[in-house]
Amino acid sequence: MNLNNIHNIYFVGIGGIGMSSLAFYFKSNGKNVAGYDKTPSEITNSLQEKGIDVHFEDSVNLISETFKDIYNTLVIYTPAIPKNHTELNYFFDANLNVLKRSEILGEITKNTFCLAVAGTHGKTTTSTMLGHILHQAGTNATAFLGGISENYNSNLILGGSEVSVVEADEFDRSFLRLSPNIACITSMDADHLDIYGDASEIEKSFKDFGNKVSNTLIVKKGLPINALTYGIEEDADYNASNIKIENGAYIFDVKTPTDTIKAVKLNLPGKHNVLNAVAALAMANCYGISLPVIAKALLSFKGIKRRFSYKIKTENLVLIDDYAHHPTEITAVASAVREMYPSQKILGVFQPHLFSRTRDFADDFAKSLALFDTLILLDIYPARELPMEGITSAWLLNKVEVNNKQLSSKENLYKNIVESKADVIVMIGAGDIGELVNEIKNKLTSEN
Repeated sequence: MNLNNIHNIYFVGIGGIGMSSLAFYFKSNGKNVAGYDKTPSEITNSLQEKGIDVHFEDSVNLISETFKDIYNTLVIYTPAIPKNHTELNYFFDANLNVLKRSEILGEITKNTFCLAVAGTHGKTTTSTMLGHILHQAGTNATAFLGGISENYNSNLILGGSEVSVVEADEFDRSFLRLSPNIACITSMDADHLDIYGDASEIEKSFKDFGNKVSNTLIVKKGLPINALTYGIEEDADYNASNIKIENGAYIFDVKTPTDTIKAVKLNLPGKHNVLNAVAALAMANCYGISLPVIAKALLSFKGIKRRFSYKIKTENLVLIDDYAHHPTEITAVASAVREMYPSQKILGVFQPHLFSRTRDFADDFAKSLALFDTLILLDIYPARELPMEGITSAWLLNKVEVNNKQLSSKENLYKNIVESKADVIVMIGAGDIGELVNEIKNKLTSEN
């Protein structure tokens, strides 16, 4: 497909984090862009501010005639859209060119030098760090991000058309459509078992992805793939050591296959972010960026919204917002909070994401959630799924060994948070809990 010949691009699910980065990208390249999403959000507001028409009712009548032109329109959709969606089915029936988001990313990576970050955890932070490093190094790369970068207040770092940085998403085996030149695999934990069935199929899919890499593959030390490795305090090709914390920042040394750089500084909490930084460093170094330039870029990296984002940070009260929705991610967040606030009472507020994920990893969720002193669970966020009999937040809460734990509704959440008398509040989940955080922040700020 020659994207240069396409004038109109319509997105079904335009407000998604990955979809919107493509919408911003095509709009900046002079395309006529519009789309549908289920609900308004900060992202859809940003799209509309850029002159992109977005509507929120699934109605063919709301689609401009411009986007019904069979010869000049490309329709992009996300797998999260239900199969009975009226607009999507209209486009299919009208024989317009309709592609998944992953197929479009595949087209973009075919025509660029592509650096891709895969893994069940860490890929958003790692790819955003990498995009920032390449931008600061003047490579003119375009990075498509799975989160909102604090440095750029966007999920797109816009550069040229020669180099791309992308998240290689394992959901729906999307990453097998990419054409990566340099790639990294951060982790291969079981997830998306509603798609894969079992962990062995996920591992096979990651290995298939690794086989698509044309130049250099880098993997977390210990993964069962033959490639360059990275790690912390272990015998890896890229290894971080002498790690210490000074004034809330990590200072560490990194050994590469050919060199060592001392006192790299990272202003993000949690050792998992040191690991992400080493992965980004390794990829940038393999691309040809010098270690001092990489270290300077990491020093100025501010992080990603909803990735350990401080919403309140005072002596008496801390509110942290994080996207964690898998047990491994929750453990990483809880450990980082405990490292930063060892003597304070920590409250975890979690909204489980997907009935299938809650069912498949219930015991692991119970262990990770037990790392908080106090726990509040919201109802399961269904996303693309229908309810499953017996799989509820009450069922999950019963498995968690925490003395102070309770269920809550969105309406009662603020009251329950205040009653917990916690010093540190951590709100986690991939559903619409992110929309509640600012409401809780505003109420806590006005009454404290």
